[in-house]
Order: sequence, then structure tokens, then C-alpha cells
Amino acid sequence: MQHVVAVLRFRESAIQKTYDINIIVVSEENNEPLLGANASIKSLQKGAMMDINGKGTINNLEAGTYELTISFIGYEKQTVTAVIPDQLDYTFQLHEAEGELEVIVIQSTRSSRSFKRTPTRVEFIGGEELVEKTAMNSTNIAMVLRESTGIQMQQTSQSSANQSIRIQGLDGRYTQLLKDGFPLYGGFAGGLSIMQVPPLDISQFEIIKGSSSTLYGGGAIAGLVNMQSKTPDDEAELDLMLVGTQALGVTGNVFYSARNDKWGNDALWKRKFSKRV
Repeated sequence: MQHVVAVLRFRESAIQKTYDINIIVVSEENNEPLLGANASIKSLQKGAMMDINGKGTINNLEAGTYELTISFIGYEKQTVTAVIPDQLDYTFQLHEAEGELEVIVIQSTRSSRSFKRTPTRVEFIGGEELVEKTAMNSTNIAMVLRESTGIQMQQTSQSSANQSIRIQGLDGRYTQLLKDGFPLYGGFAGGLSIMQVPPLDISQFEIIKGSSSTLYGGGAIAGLVNMQSKTPDDEAELDLMLVGTQALGVTGNVFYSARNDKWGNDALWKRKFSKRV
């Protein structure tokens, strides 16, 4: 009987009592509970997160002295010494941290160059390439632009065969059409079937892909296409173009230019003939 009593006393002494500490975390400015604040004891790898009322509990702590740390995003961290079991309830008021932004240094160099004189990437179609594409489809200028990278020709009318120019996927109304640097038809070239104009009097196409609205207005958000006219030379130039269709239609185009001393003249005529079967 004495042997059994000794075993019971040994088991009772081996069991150590544990404690729970209760923590409340609020804001120092308005005394509101801080949902999501963290309480941790690093040496024991234990912690707790505050609920909607700003309360949390760290369970199963043995008697001793521990470093208790309270942290929350946007607030200053607090660390206290917790003595267990002398104190089991803690209340913390966290102060908002003063945020500091990184230093941003902006440097600029003054220059006499205006925005209009700033270099701009310009693509052009001219020379042999223009002659080749004109021979492939001489009735309008759509063929010239269709094969250029980043440009899509979209037909907008089935009856008039009108087409609009889409640059980099934007709608055709955001592409500005120019002739010798001036807007065609007051910016309404996309609705007047300007694509049906034959390229007989054009020396080259200048294409700017990307926003150019600062210099050319809101119609050039996608980019612009500038058609440069031929300059009359000392030798007179005469181009005749006749195009026939399977519907017995014939289109005739004539371009003439000449230079006389200090002035020159050029003219373009276009005439369509059709016959009903």
C-alpha cells in the first residue's frame, strides 16, 4: 500500500501548471480595436491574432518571464516583459507610425529645341515600292497602305467601297489623313471615300504610328498618314491609266504636270464609264 501512494505522488509532481494570458490591442488615437494585430512570444514560437474586438489569447504558458511583442501594420511595435503568473491580462495602445516616403529627385535640362522640332520616327513608302503596288492595284491608294506593318484597311461601306485606316488596332476615326501636311476635307476624309483616289499624283506616303495629337489634333491619336504630292519638273510628265472590270466598267485617270521657270502646274482627271448588260 505504501508503494502505490509513492507512485501517485510522483505523477502529481511531474505535472506542471500552465496559464493563459489575455491581450487587448486598441488604437491610441481613437481607442478603437485593431482587428488583425499580432501578439507573439518569439522564444516559445507562440502567438495570437486579435479578433474584431481587439482581443486575443495565448494559451498554455508555463510560469516564467517572456518577451511579449505586439505589432500591427501602420502602427509602432511594442515589446513588454510578461511575468507569468503574476500578470495574465494585458492592454496595449498602439501609436500610428509616421510613414516616410523615399526621396524622388527630378532633374531637367533646359533646351532651345521646341516640341515640333523633336525627332519623330516616320515611315515612308515611295520610289520603286510605290510603283510596284500601284501596278498591282491602280484604282486606289488602299493597296499601298494595306501591306504596311501595323496598318489595317477596313471597308466601311459596301456600296461606295469606302475604307478607313486603322493604325495599331485603333478605330479609323483616330487616324489623321493629310495631303502635303494639311488635313483632307477638314478631317472628314474617312467618310468621303478618299481611298478611291488613284496614286498618280503622289510621290510618297509618310506614316507616323503612335499618338501625334499634340501637333496634329485629336484626330491623330492612333497616328497619321501624309500623302506628298509630286513636284512639277522641268520635263513635262503625262500619265494615263485605264482600268477595266468584268462588269464592262472602265475607269480612266490622267495626270499631267509641267514646270515653267518659277512656277509649275499639275492636274488630275478621273472618269468612270460603265455599260449595263
